[in-house]
Amino acid sequence: MSDVWYTEEHEWIRKDGDDMVVGITEYAAVSLGDVVFVDLPEEGSQGEMGEDCAVVESVKAASDIYWPISGTVTAINSDLDADPSLANSDPMGDGWFFKISATDLSQLEGLMNKEQYEKFIE
Repeated sequence: MSDVWYTEEHEWIRKDGDDMVVGITEYAAVSLGDVVFVDLPEEGSQGEMGEDCAVVESVKAASDIYWPISGTVTAINSDLDADPSLANSDPMGDGWFFKISATDLSQLEGLMNKEQYEKFIE
């Protein structure tokens, strides 16, 4: 089983204790350009896999972020309010977006592992 899963919309998701952490991939961060604002879902909000849940605004465009799997938001990365550029400088680390309590972990099976994602973005 993978440690990190990827979506075709360029989000990543990984296990962190009982929660799953969600962010955008390095590929997405580079494609977007300098991120200037991130509109995250509120703690406690619920969503289904594939629904939009957040917006990233960059100097180039605004892009929707989608639920990689279904769940409930348990935490948001408030550091992005003060420094949205974390989404560019450390998208897989300090630039994470939110954490969710997953309602159906079997949905991870429909996502890509690192090797599959690297082929997808070639």
